[in-house]
Amino acid sequence: MTKPVTALHFPPLEALSDETRAYFDKCEEKLGLVPNVLRAYAFDENKLRAFTQMYNDLMLSDSGLSKLEREMIAVAVSSINHCFYCLTAHGAAVRQLSGDPVLGELMVMNYRAAKLEPRQKAMLDFAVKLTESPAKIEESDRRALREAGFSEHDIWDIAAVASFFNMSNRMAAAVDMHPNEEYHGMAREPASD
Repeated sequence: MTKPVTALHFPPLEALSDETRAYFDKCEEKLGLVPNVLRAYAFDENKLRAFTQMYNDLMLSDSGLSKLEREMIAVAVSSINHCFYCLTAHGAAVRQLSGDPVLGELMVMNYRAAKLEPRQKAMLDFAVKLTESPAKIEESDRRALREAGFSEHDIWDIAAVASFFNMSNRMAAAVDMHPNEEYHGMAREPASD
């Protein structure tokens, strides 16, 4: 008889280094939760540090892309890859950053249905093409981004964010990573004026 299939389990928190526990405490303090992606990566604390360093650099550091635009890329890429974890977590971030719960849902379902600025549409078209058919990216795709107002550095950032979430989506699928329940209810009401 075959054993039932189960998701990958998180490592026990008491087995983590003091540094990682302190980081998780900071997440709890700032976010009200420790994202399950971080708990999953804690299987190997070196990989956890590499993941968080790359994530923080791409999503939180200075960029010609706004934080909302970077989250929009995360959602558009994750929509193509059907990544439940990232659609839920980053869909919540789009709702929070935009103050628009409808935009968050449109981004999850089909960014093309959202009323986006031409710049945002060009950015997401590029990220989606990079996700679906990277071998077909050519100079005309980069030129379209330049014409939409993106610098060379911005194009690098668009590609890096899209690439990072393609990797993250595949890891989430591989280990059956599920989002924290809290993400489902975040930023569901429109922002008040």
